[in-house]
Amino acid sequence: MGIGTVAVFSDVDRHAPFVQEADEAVALGGAMPSESYLSIDLLIDAASESGADAVHPGYGFLAENADFARAVIDAGLTWIGPSPEAMTAMGSKLESKRLVGEAGVLTLPSVDLTGLSGDQVLDAAGEIGYPVFVKASAGGGGKGMRIVAGPDELLDAVEGARREAGAAFGDDTIFLERHLLAPRHIEIQVFGDTHGNVVPMFERECSIQRRHQKIIEEAPSPIIDIVTRDHMGAAAVAAARSVGYIGAGTVEFLYDGSQFFFLEMNTRLQVEHAVTEEITALDLVRLQLLVAQGEALPEDALNPAMVGHAIEARLYTEDPLHDFLPVAGRVDRFEFPNLPGLRIDSGVESGSEVSPFYDPMIAKVVAWAETRREAATLLAEGLQRARIHGLVTNRELLVRVLRHPEFLSGAIDTHFLERHSPADLGGSLPGETEIRIGAVAAALAAQSERRAHSDLLASIPSGWRNSPSQLQEVDFDLDGALINVGYRFEARGGVTIAIDDENIADVDLIGVSGDRVGLQVRSQLRWFDVARNGWVHHVDGPGGYVRLVERPRFPEAAREEDPGSLHAPMPGRIVKVMVGEGDDVTDGQVVIVLEAMKMEHTLRAPYDGVVRSMTAAPGVQVEAGTVLAVVEPRT
Repeated sequence: MGIGTVAVFSDVDRHAPFVQEADEAVALGGAMPSESYLSIDLLIDAASESGADAVHPGYGFLAENADFARAVIDAGLTWIGPSPEAMTAMGSKLESKRLVGEAGVLTLPSVDLTGLSGDQVLDAAGEIGYPVFVKASAGGGGKGMRIVAGPDELLDAVEGARREAGAAFGDDTIFLERHLLAPRHIEIQVFGDTHGNVVPMFERECSIQRRHQKIIEEAPSPIIDIVTRDHMGAAAVAAARSVGYIGAGTVEFLYDGSQFFFLEMNTRLQVEHAVTEEITALDLVRLQLLVAQGEALPEDALNPAMVGHAIEARLYTEDPLHDFLPVAGRVDRFEFPNLPGLRIDSGVESGSEVSPFYDPMIAKVVAWAETRREAATLLAEGLQRARIHGLVTNRELLVRVLRHPEFLSGAIDTHFLERHSPADLGGSLPGETEIRIGAVAAALAAQSERRAHSDLLASIPSGWRNSPSQLQEVDFDLDGALINVGYRFEARGGVTIAIDDENIADVDLIGVSGDRVGLQVRSQLRWFDVARNGWVHHVDGPGGYVRLVERPRFPEAAREEDPGSLHAPMPGRIVKVMVGEGDDVTDGQVVIVLEAMKMEHTLRAPYDGVVRSMTAAPGVQVEAGTVLAVVEPRT
């Protein structure tokens, strides 16, 4: 559109791709959100310093903050979004429920917990009926939300949700809401302009979630028929008109198959707006800019057409097999195949650092095709063929969900990942045979690299033996499991291979060149790309990716450590210490609460015992691996 852009960045984002892509960039300083992206004064100063005349709030941090919108307007800048008044009304889930209820939209029973005592909170939950949803009134993204099955868990859940909401949104207002047992999460994209137009732009299905946060979104929903779509669109427009809405927004509903209930309205661009763009061929950000300049929505936006199906997967640096624990660090390699219909909206590139201070989403991967099944197949293929090295991600989980029969049938709801846990869906994408063959490829690629870099080592393989009749051996660690690879290059150019002391007669070496290894397994020719980073081997093959850690032949002595030590799983800030030295604890009892990557993480007692030492203190920043407490078994 010919509009110059100015980015703002914190200290840790100085080298992020978005900083390089902008025409100009202004340093905010700091690392914590409160020191940078949540500082309204710093943002207004940055706009003034750069000579910007408008502010686009994105879809995180202050995107739904009415005070920020007012500050932008008061500074004489154009706010690219709805009015502060609309943001205030819809920014509170409690107030928005009241407003849309008056507009005739069905809502779920709820109770504001402000000012209520513990007994009153318990009474309110009893009136609603368990299970109940504890929710933050402000913000979104799954922050400040807990599902509570019974009264024993309620007060702790309310306290935790209130604490998390206050840290994430600066507003710790909490309420209870009836929890539907198997709902679908359906949302309607709406758009309003200053000429009185408010239009729906079809629905998105966002039912695949973890921690109440969406990880796979699609448009249209596989369950919504034309009649329901029209009714839901009309309800969304009524909700938007109730606050005089201008710009892009999303009205979210829970759908039980027969009725839909208003959930909340997001007064901003959504992370998943890309799937709406793909099925409508509309650029929603361009429309935001046009509306902010006072223009009416163009004809193709007033009467949008829907073509095909689009699915988006949110790629996170997190470990699904360990309670989706976020992971920070360096992304060594980040490459996607160039497939027609595949779109990559990425915040990182090869060599980028994922910091512990912000959300761990690194990319949105979107596939468009003529049918839902084709879109799911394309998205799974694109994710599987991507080269993502250096950090654990949820890539394998996403692929398995996209290929799951239940997902492909469209029979999904918000509890999909409770019925099909990451452990059930599996860890690495390759099967056992593929992993073992991948380990062979890693060993041969490493030996090829050693030969290429040293005349002396050309005849001395890794794990060398001075008896030519014996196999050379390499041990790899795969998530704690040992894989032993033995190999010997034969005089005529062949190779003898053994895995875990078992000779493999049906694997032949086709070729090895640098990081590329060709192996024929029975009649199948398979090529593997192998990248090394120290002791870590990244193997990308036909079946997917596997990360192998080579065990050194002479490992350093293991660090001695007290049993029962509780470590910080990542860099973060201690928000609460639940017990003290000398206190008795029971197996699974919460000992310490840590805040990191916009989420709270609980450290629990590993067994019944006594807290022998406690070094954690509220408000203290800690590094990953720091021992915060030691629990001694009760004798």
